Amino acid sequence: MNRLAIFDCDGTLVDGQAAVCETMERAFGTIGAPPPERTAIRRTVGLSLPLAVRQLMMDGREVDRLQVVDAYKRIFRDIRLSGKLHEPLFDGMRELLERLSADGWLLGVATGKSDRGLHSCLETHGIKDLFVTLHGADRYPSKPNPAMLEAALVEVGVEPQAAVMIGDTSFDMEMARAADIRAIGVAWGYHEPRELLQTGASAVAETMEELEDMIRG
Repeated sequence: MNRLAIFDCDGTLVDGQAAVCETMERAFGTIGAPPPERTAIRRTVGLSLPLAVRQLMMDGREVDRLQVVDAYKRIFRDIRLSGKLHEPLFDGMRELLERLSADGWLLGVATGKSDRGLHSCLETHGIKDLFVTLHGADRYPSKPNPAMLEAALVEVGVEPQAAVMIGDTSFDMEMARAADIRAIGVAWGYHEPRELLQTGASAVAETMEELEDMIRG
């Protein structure tokens, strides 16, 4: 029976914290608004960009939210094209993915990134070919809606009980729970382990070695 491991991207595969926060601060600056606290920005990572901006501007005007979303996309794209985008893989992640793939695991990604951003990130690190199913925010409702996971299961022909979702936010855990997929949290991302457990994680890995053991079950 095929087994499928689906990973979140930001905060799980790669550390893009500084890039996300700096881009959001600059995007707010384009409308002359004070930037949110970085703690608040980090809390929205994993959501689709429009929903993240909405949460950061709960009392703002819709026209301003749309301007911030557009500015974020433009600024992030310019940083990526300039070669200055820094989203390093977490230590040991490449080796973990390679071992799982070599052992017959199918690998996927379900992320709040755009398709373009996701493909660029994976290509930059030379790991795109390890994944057989990729799903970003452009084509699906934002997490925690389970549509991305459901599409991944259908695409590769795997039943929910043979899949696992690995992520660093409560949105990932809630999404997995909604899709009846086992959820594993990682402690090196954006939300606290306690919160991951409260929202559906079967366990939270502190190290890559722990994560591999949990995935293999």
